[in-house]
Amino acid sequence: MTVPSKAERLLESEPLMAHLGTCADGRPHVAPVWYCYADSVVDVVTSGRKLANVRENPRVALSVQADDAGETEWMVTLLGTATVVEDEAATAQVREQINEKYGADHDAYAENTLVRIDVGSTSYRTY
Repeated sequence: MTVPSKAERLLESEPLMAHLGTCADGRPHVAPVWYCYADSVVDVVTSGRKLANVRENPRVALSVQADDAGETEWMVTLLGTATVVEDEAATAQVREQINEKYGADHDAYAENTLVRIDVGSTSYRTY
């Protein structure tokens, strides 16, 4: 599934927080994450409960929203399948991209693991 070009431009437009939805014990678990998007794939580097949830159940959702003074400008929701990438070079590359995008230190989140989300469906809306 390809993500509509307008939704892609929104996802690439600015360093916004995303909310990653995973499943824990049959219940939703949602947590904020930084992300990179390209070609219908979302990369995040994460640890802890989110990573454990993805290992247990790879079906995930990601929601990104832009606001101006509390007024929603646009939103994109992605549903997909996550894969834990156990490759240090790939993880380091994505970590660097994310840290640059969000203005974090080069060594920030060095313990996190790469999770790659292949997008299956997309919904978006501009206001």
